[in-house]
Amino acid sequence: MIPNVNVEARDPALIAPARDLATRLGLPLFAADQSPPAEPVLSLDAQGWALGVRGARENPVRVDFVGGTQGHRFRQGVGPREPLARAVGAREGVRPTVLDATAGLGRDAFLLALIGCPVRALERSPIVYTLLADGLARAAREARLASAVARIGLECACARAVLESLLPADRPDVIYLDPMFPEREKSALVKKEMRLFRAVVGEDDDADSLLSLALTRARKRVVVKRPVHAPFLAGLPPHHAQTGPSIRFDVYLTGE
Repeated sequence: MIPNVNVEARDPALIAPARDLATRLGLPLFAADQSPPAEPVLSLDAQGWALGVRGARENPVRVDFVGGTQGHRFRQGVGPREPLARAVGAREGVRPTVLDATAGLGRDAFLLALIGCPVRALERSPIVYTLLADGLARAAREARLASAVARIGLECACARAVLESLLPADRPDVIYLDPMFPEREKSALVKKEMRLFRAVVGEDDDADSLLSLALTRARKRVVVKRPVHAPFLAGLPPHHAQTGPSIRFDVYLTGE
């Protein structure tokens, strides 16, 4: 079910694509000066799609792999020594196939694609999928990022349904899970994103059971992203972990 989110166009010239999305998702469409305040708004402007709340002091959330903090990080270069890359088993001459079952804003999927991993990215929220698809489309127009975007297959799909229907020949080397972080996370950015995400997506109540299913579908390993001091997902200790200052990647080997 799509939550109570409004769609707005910031420019009259953008009314048509905004109307198309609103029609597909069954959401109300407003002009920028008409949308009601204090409700989540998916807005289209010259930079693309963004999710925010009208009248809020913070900037809206948008996916940007070209500029901003993420773009700067990717311009600095990433490689197989990244904690996530090591967690999925990337090394010299080895780039595993990865199914990112909870793609969200796509930062981890994009990092893995940048180092050469083929990534199948699933996002069940049509709102978040719209943001990520928009960010990838803009990144694809950048020559230095186009090859990474080409390695990502993005789908608006429920991870459980996809995992349950996987044929043996289609099973990935790695399944990656990034459940929504607990509310105690202190970062202002995470707070903003999580507040919006909970408003439009809800909680990841099925994260524990998704891990159990993933363990039966990954050829080599399942990787779970957690806050560094968070309990193990489903209370299941991993075989090992890659740990940073604030993030931990728990690695579960599947025995193949």
